[in-house]
Amino acid sequence: MLGTSMSHTPKKPKPPPFDPELSAILPKFAAFAPVNMTADQIEKYRAMPAPSIAEQIGDRPVQCVDFTVPGYQGVDMVVSVISRKDHSRQGPGIYHIHGGGMVMADRFAGASDLVAWAMKFDVVCVTVEYRRAPENPDPIPVEDCYAGLEWMAAHAEELRINPERLIIFGGSGGGGLSAGTTLLARDRQGPKLFAQLLQCPMIDDRNETVSSYQMQGIGIWDRISNLTGWTALLGERRGTDNVSIYAAPARARDLSGLPPTFIDVGAAELFRDEAVAYANAIWAAGGDAELHVWGGAFHGFSQMAPEAAVSRAANAAREAWLERLLSR
Repeated sequence: MLGTSMSHTPKKPKPPPFDPELSAILPKFAAFAPVNMTADQIEKYRAMPAPSIAEQIGDRPVQCVDFTVPGYQGVDMVVSVISRKDHSRQGPGIYHIHGGGMVMADRFAGASDLVAWAMKFDVVCVTVEYRRAPENPDPIPVEDCYAGLEWMAAHAEELRINPERLIIFGGSGGGGLSAGTTLLARDRQGPKLFAQLLQCPMIDDRNETVSSYQMQGIGIWDRISNLTGWTALLGERRGTDNVSIYAAPARARDLSGLPPTFIDVGAAELFRDEAVAYANAIWAAGGDAELHVWGGAFHGFSQMAPEAAVSRAANAAREAWLERLLSR
């Protein structure tokens, strides 16, 4: 069992402090930060405005092309391919799964990273519009994500991607779905992944870690919001033994055979302990993982407050790992 046992932990342990710079700007996010989010508020958070892909691209020479592809059980879904307009080589590909606690956001959430990496590394990025809970409960979201990965691998030549250099990337709920998709690819002997990049991944439905109790009513994504997201995905199965490792990868007992993995997380966020435990389990299985825990950082800090010093350090570390990886 991964994670930190709560057997001797108080139900409301004192949380770690926020980084002073982040703490000062946290109030500006109060209106749209999912804290104490209940099921009846999901639609409210879905309706929050977000930058369009055109806004995220700006005046850079990057294109975004949509494709309709078969998702789980053949149901149509959309993927968008983001690449430099002058892309011409069979190079690396990044498969992106957006965050949103399994219940919110769309395939362009967090796409600014994809645009930046397309420009800097000349990678081709594919971002998937998987179906969200609660309307589409487990296993639909992770199976949609796996179907999109299969499509990307099968169409690598026409997308000008080297199928031997596929990287999966996701944050928060998308980090959990990325980890689950990676396990599916391993166990089904599907597309061979070159690496996985997991930002503050949502991987444990049990909510038994110290950090899951510390972050109650504070930060960006707290304990109540997390319980809401997992219940939307799993219903009455949440927290029981009837949950697969593909839905909640922290439940996996065998993390051998995974590609090189990068995990980062804030020290002052709910997902801290499950992210640390996941990296530790990869090492215990003889795998390759790089872990960063950013002191004082709340959930989603590096995208929500990119100019903060800790955010600049986190973004630089993530990009440096990608650069080392792609130089191999």
